[in-house]
Amino acid sequence: MSHRHIDVRYVANLARLELTADEVATFQPQLEAILGHVEALSKLDVSGIDPTAHATAVFGKMREDIPHVSLSQTAMLSNAPDQAQGQIRVPKVVTEA
Repeated sequence: MSHRHIDVRYVANLARLELTADEVATFQPQLEAILGHVEALSKLDVSGIDPTAHATAVFGKMREDIPHVSLSQTAMLSNAPDQAQGQIRVPKVVTEA
């Protein structure tokens, strides 16, 4: 591979990880394989491709917000400490500007 050698111990030190010798022996080839894939991707010609954030179009991800009420409005109001005109009254929390 033509990429620069990156030592797993150096990367682990940056991440504040302690690796055993067995882990270094396992992770070093994996890191080199990842760098090989990155090198292969960097050689691709993407000049005619528009940059995107997602591979496919993203739309309609929000569900319709339908409240589920298990109690009837009358039952809810009967438990309210203060009510008027079919609504629950609460103290004013916003002052005049």
